[in-house]
Amino acid sequence: MTAPLDKESLEELRKRLLVTPKLVWDQADDTERAAMTAYAERYKQFLNRAKTEREAVKEIERQAQAAGFVDLARQEPGTRVFYSYKGKTIALVVEGRRPLSDGIRLVAAHIDSPRLDLKQNPVYEDTDLVFLKTHYYGGIKKYQWLARPLALHGVVLTLDGRTVELRVGEEPGDPVFTVVDLPPHLGRKVQMEKKVSEAFEGEKLNVLVGSLPLGDPDTKERFKLAFLKFLEDQYGIIEEDLVSAEMEVVPAGPAVDLGWDRSLVGGYGQDDRSCAYAALEAVLETRDPEHTCLALFYDKEEIGSDGNTSAKSCLLEELVEQLLERQGQSPLLRRRVLMASRAISADVSGGIDPDYPEVHEKRNAAKLGYGVCLTKFTGHGGKYAANDAHAEYLVWLRRIFNEAGVLWQASHLGKVDEGGGGTIAKYLAVHGLEIIDCGTPLLSMHSPLEVASKADLYMTYKAYKTFFTAPGG
Repeated sequence: MTAPLDKESLEELRKRLLVTPKLVWDQADDTERAAMTAYAERYKQFLNRAKTEREAVKEIERQAQAAGFVDLARQEPGTRVFYSYKGKTIALVVEGRRPLSDGIRLVAAHIDSPRLDLKQNPVYEDTDLVFLKTHYYGGIKKYQWLARPLALHGVVLTLDGRTVELRVGEEPGDPVFTVVDLPPHLGRKVQMEKKVSEAFEGEKLNVLVGSLPLGDPDTKERFKLAFLKFLEDQYGIIEEDLVSAEMEVVPAGPAVDLGWDRSLVGGYGQDDRSCAYAALEAVLETRDPEHTCLALFYDKEEIGSDGNTSAKSCLLEELVEQLLERQGQSPLLRRRVLMASRAISADVSGGIDPDYPEVHEKRNAAKLGYGVCLTKFTGHGGKYAANDAHAEYLVWLRRIFNEAGVLWQASHLGKVDEGGGGTIAKYLAVHGLEIIDCGTPLLSMHSPLEVASKADLYMTYKAYKTFFTAPGG
């Protein structure tokens, strides 16, 4: 029988054996706190400029070119290249010292977010008001989009060859739009006595855009006609042009500091642009790495990664083939390259909400302020539709993060039978590469105002940069 330990020995034993979550704010010195603040300012500007996937691609390409990246499609010389595909997905590559057959380091994020999309024939009038019909994109709580300022972003392609870019509702003096809601005086039976899933119908998420008439009272559809006349005068657009348009309705207004202490960021689209921006900064700052580094920004994740700009597309394979050819190697080595590669599925995790602890399993839930999340498996129920990372890969990530001072936490989204979710990891895993979900914890995920800690945002960037530059593997 062993002798009892004194308090000092017990404390040493506790520190050595137990998992002790570390609050980033407790560990960061003044220099790192200043870096967190500066990073958050750059991040908020990115959120403001990149509210749609098209805008995100433009901003990523702009920053890449400013950092000396050249266009892979033009076969320009250089070891830092970008590849933009259909204006909705983009890749940034920093060539490494080792051959591609030794594998690449891939951080893959997505740049689409839940929103309202305009239907192809959206314009109609009713009770002398003009509305736009929408179809919601991705998983939303429909009631969150009612009675709030909204902006219109997107492109309209006309038969005369023009591409008209619209971004209305963001600048000072711009009009905004809204989906109207019932007053509480009238909503008792049609809303309040129903289940939330039934009280708010997708077909009633119609955006109010105008109320001026054209012509006299005998003019047919005079309010719709006035609106279409405005579009023609202002942008040279007619109603048929809206068939070949991609218009997105997003929350109006900029990303902001949240909380009196300014420790949080509130804004739209942080799922998954918090991880996308971290990957962008990390790859821009990576120079002369051991392995070739690839930051890949996908579209369509929020609707199941279907489509030719999604993680299910052949884009990754095409990129690797082009890189092999660029280095004078056979593109047939593509499979060997991918199977030797290591990857991060850069996606967010749901932070624990103290008002709803019943949906979380506290021992494995992410907490804001405790660093970037490592999520070994996703999916739902019995790990269905999941990616499940290998233990050997996890221990390598633990080692490089710990050595670099990256504060991280292991997390899982919700109780086993409560829900769950998927990411692009499972679609990339089919190539044989090692992959795990690793990203920023959020509160109010998929809402018009998601919340992130500046500490976690910075640790996400630090994790990706460490991943790109760590030796070995």
